[in-house]
Amino acid sequence: MDRNQSRRQVAAMKQSLFDQGLLDEQFIQLEELQDDANPNFVEEIVTLHYRDSSRLITSIEQALKERNPLDFNKLDTLMHQFKGSSSSIGAKKVKAECNLFREYCRAGSAEGCMRSFQQLKREYAALRKKLEAYFQLARQAGPQETACRSK
Repeated sequence: MDRNQSRRQVAAMKQSLFDQGLLDEQFIQLEELQDDANPNFVEEIVTLHYRDSSRLITSIEQALKERNPLDFNKLDTLMHQFKGSSSSIGAKKVKAECNLFREYCRAGSAEGCMRSFQQLKREYAALRKKLEAYFQLARQAGPQETACRSK
């Protein structure tokens, strides 16, 4: 496969992540910070996000197991941190699920929190898998596919 065809595939894959509502403009802003001096900047930021956020997921899981009663303030604080981290990479669906979880915390709904958290973990895992495939394809295509969202 030639380089131009590879780059078109990368652009199409990225566009599909936007079309599916998985990413928002924050991802483009990250790409705009990437340059020749740091050609893997976005991938490194996303990798750090997933490393750090896995710790938060574990903390939220533990807090959800501590019933009698649930500490909704603690859950809300942990989810606020998770939302901030997800927002920083443009994880649109994950961020929306974080907002829903926090609404359930404010309403004191343990069942809502549990359902929302399960959905959040699905969205988180799906985005991770798709971003890993995207970055792998981008590495194969070589430098240049940055900061330009195809219309």
